[in-house]
Amino acid sequence: DEDYEFVIRCHKGDVEAFSTLVERHQKKMLNVAYRMIGDYDEACDCVQEAFLSAYRGIGNFRREARFSTWLYAIVVNQAKNSLRQMKSRRGHESSTDMHSRHGEAPCGECSAPPFTESLADQWERKELEAKVQTCIIGLEHDFREVLVLKDIQDLSYEEIRDALHIPVGTVKSRLFRARLALKDCLAKVWGDLK
Repeated sequence: DEDYEFVIRCHKGDVEAFSTLVERHQKKMLNVAYRMIGDYDEACDCVQEAFLSAYRGIGNFRREARFSTWLYAIVVNQAKNSLRQMKSRRGHESSTDMHSRHGEAPCGECSAPPFTESLADQWERKELEAKVQTCIIGLEHDFREVLVLKDIQDLSYEEIRDALHIPVGTVKSRLFRARLALKDCLAKVWGDLK
């Protein structure tokens, strides 16, 4: 694990080593949180809380998995908590209704347009990204987390198993069902784009 040296330094109280870990992983973790939550500001808060939890709990990291896998688990759990809090704050709205107000693609870090893209192409791409994100947010939480970790973050089945503490067979089953549900949703919204 390329992060091991920095984790050891963190164990010894080196705050700068943890800053290095944050710099290495913040974009990926923000992307996961955004895909799980669907609201950029909430995702930023979620990742900040997750890194604070990781810092406080770094002594509990036992190198049974890679540091990034351990961090993914913390971010996914924090995203679950954030979703519960958001739902409570918003009077128990459905996640689909909640997302419709926050469906724009996140910051430029997560989806920077190519310089050669025309304004019309940029608008179409953003519209498509928003539709895809709406469908991702509409998935059941268990399906959403495996889809995000596998298809967006490209984690292996074993890394997802370690992050979510579920058997590989369950990961594969949930991923299959998530992909079917996503395909159905995209087929429905694709007509809206034409």
